[in-house]
Parts: sequence; C-alpha cells; structure tokens
Amino acid sequence: MVSILDIIGPVMVGPSSSHTAGACRIGLLARGLVGGTPEKARIELHGSFARTGEGHGTDKAIVGGLMGFRPDDDRLRTALEIAEREGLEYRFEKTTISDDAHPNTARITVERGDRAATMTGSSLGAGRVLATEIDGPPVEVTGSYHTIVPVAEDVPGSVARFATFLADDGLHIAKLRLTRK
Repeated sequence: MVSILDIIGPVMVGPSSSHTAGACRIGLLARGLVGGTPEKARIELHGSFARTGEGHGTDKAIVGGLMGFRPDDDRLRTALEIAEREGLEYRFEKTTISDDAHPNTARITVERGDRAATMTGSSLGAGRVLATEIDGPPVEVTGSYHTIVPVAEDVPGSVARFATFLADDGLHIAKLRLTRK
C-alpha cells in the first residue's frame, strides 16, 4: 500500500529523505540501545552512504540522531559542531558491510558508561529505516513502534516467561518474531 510519505516524503531537514531523515532515524535507534546520547561512536558507512553521504548530510544526520535530534530539527545542519562541543567522540569509516546490504547502510557502535552496542541499519527511502542486526543476531526493527529485542536461552518456557513478564506489567505483544539464530 502506498502511503502519503511515499508521495510527499517526511517532514525533515533536507536534502534527502534517505541520506538525512533516514540516517537521522538510524542514529536515533542506535542511541536508544545505550539509553541516551553515547559518549563514543564508531560509524561505518556502506555503499551510497559511503560514496555520497558527506555531501548529502548523512554524517550530520547520524550524529544528530545519536544526540537525540529528530529528522525535522534544524540543529542537524550543525550537528557535528554541537557534538564536538558536547563531548560526543565519533569517527566515520567507509566500509563494505556485505554484498547484499542495502546501499544506504551504516553499522554504528556506541558506548555510554558501561553500556555498548552495535547496530546495522539501512535507510529505505521516505525516512523509513530497518535495523537488521543488533549485537550480532539478525533483527527486523523499523523504529516505528516501541520494540524489545530479548535474547534468551533456547529452553522450553522462555517465551512464555517473557510474555508473562510483559502481561504482568499490563503490556501487550503486537507482533512477535522468534528465531534460533
């Protein structure tokens, strides 16, 4: 189904819904893995992100997302300078993630206090994103909904215990994907 975003695009700071809005959302997802603005970030850019990202503002957008800026935040234009002032240590590297990776893909490793995480995410266009890996295991996280990615021992009852834990807090499971990878 075609949405209005496919026709007019997201509300955002330009120039590109893939290289700025989507890249910002990838940064926001990575930020969430450590519970706030990271102290350090290693950002590996793949494909089009690596080749043309700097000219399209991908670098500013990802760093802005790591600092909690939304895709329509005017501060994205100066996110690199703001990050340096606020002490976010970041570095960019160009890489090849895999032959079948989406051309607008980044792998981001973030550290905050004693928390660290690595996420691979792609910008799919119109500001939509898909995280495909978090700390190793494959995932399918769009960032459109609150998401929990538990990693559990493969024993009978582990899913039931997790579902009970959520139900006891009055939470519902809208979608569940289970894998043994």
